[in-house]
Amino acid sequence: MLISRGEKTFHVLNAIILLLLSFTVIYPFINIFAISFNDGQDAMIKGIYLWPRKFSIAAYELIFKEPLLAHSAYVSVLRTVLGTIVNLASTAVIAYVLSNRQLLFRRTFIFLYVFTMYFNGGIIPEFLLIRSLGLYDNFAVYILPGLVAAMPIMIMRQFFEDLPQALLESARIDGASEIRILMRIVIPMAAPVMATVALMYAVGHWTSWNDTYFYTKNDGKLATLQGILVKILMESQAQSMSSNYSALMDSMRGENKPTSEVIKMATIVVTTVPVLCVYPFLQKYFVSGMTMGAVKE
Repeated sequence: MLISRGEKTFHVLNAIILLLLSFTVIYPFINIFAISFNDGQDAMIKGIYLWPRKFSIAAYELIFKEPLLAHSAYVSVLRTVLGTIVNLASTAVIAYVLSNRQLLFRRTFIFLYVFTMYFNGGIIPEFLLIRSLGLYDNFAVYILPGLVAAMPIMIMRQFFEDLPQALLESARIDGASEIRILMRIVIPMAAPVMATVALMYAVGHWTSWNDTYFYTKNDGKLATLQGILVKILMESQAQSMSSNYSALMDSMRGENKPTSEVIKMATIVVTTVPVLCVYPFLQKYFVSGMTMGAVKE
């Protein structure tokens, strides 16, 4: 099949445009890596784009010398794994119930969930509620308050509604309970949307840090990795030379001490790299799960 000159031109221009768009997406990550591995004083001059101008790992030395780093990483991993499992199970049950078009007050329940996407009670009422429920400085505070979210419920509900209803009806005729239908039929068929929702919840748990500050004591027992990184960043930005921070800074060799800008980039790298390592394995499920149900016959 011959390709006309116009089609060749189109393919070339299309490839160039896609490459440029891809570069605009990738470049911020490359720039963050470059600055994080650059000398702090030199980075203040600006002009760092794709590669460190004066290579230095001082920012990473500062971060990894934090004594609570290993324990906080353990807390973050435990929170992410347990939280994602509990969130996924709760969301699947609620979405399956809301996918039943014969459910009484179905539209009202959907409205109430969607309402929470746009309005909330605020930080102070939430803090008072957390404390009254006995969740303050409790590991459960990382999981129970955010047990389900409206957006994942809506995504999973739409997927469940698009499943062949005749298959579900035949299972009910054979005497299968709703729990059995959900566990044996619906969930095995919903691998793309389950992976999508799991990734959304996991990233939310992994990157969260404000609940560590609001709902736990400042003893480091329940500190997450992100909470520790934010603490280091805030100390460097405010130049609050606490005893811990001063010891870390004094232990840095020579005059090559990291600035707050370089530390900020290093904390972004430490937080982002684990997500980047997991995402490629779930990408195909994420794309198919997000687009499932978008095209109707």
